[in-house]
Amino acid sequence: MALVHTVKTGETLPQIARDYRTSLSSIIAANPGINPYALYIGQQIIIPGIPSANTIPYKIEISTDNRWLRLYKNDVLQKQYPIAVGRMLHVTPVGNFIIINKAPNPGGPFGTMWMSLSKDHYGIHGTNDPSSIGHAVSHGCIRMHNQDVEELASIIPIGTSVFIHP
Repeated sequence: MALVHTVKTGETLPQIARDYRTSLSSIIAANPGINPYALYIGQQIIIPGIPSANTIPYKIEISTDNRWLRLYKNDVLQKQYPIAVGRMLHVTPVGNFIIINKAPNPGGPFGTMWMSLSKDHYGIHGTNDPSSIGHAVSHGCIRMHNQDVEELASIIPIGTSVFIHP
């Protein structure tokens, strides 16, 4: 079963395609009869290639104020990790997102693992500066210790839901 995205205020189909790192043509093909120029709030759009979060036992909850990431399996807390979050002018976005891909060894400040969120340019990643964990220092991403993000990435599948709140 594929992921279903619910259109929110101000969203366009090209932006939704970028957020899920999929082509506009594949979204149009998966949604027969869709008018890509006339979306409406609440419209349900199938995102091909990403499983429905309802089929995945894992979910992630992130508190930007408390600087933690919690992993749940079947609604039971499995583990809590310390994180770094976005600094002023580069705040971490709040809301519901999905893990849409994983990239080991992205290099530079992203540490040893990158997991993209369903919001263009945002993700959960490692770091080349472990002393930054626990602080508001990133450009909006969720930063973790390398061993923590590697462990998390080894557990959760693509399609895992991520809820970010203050």
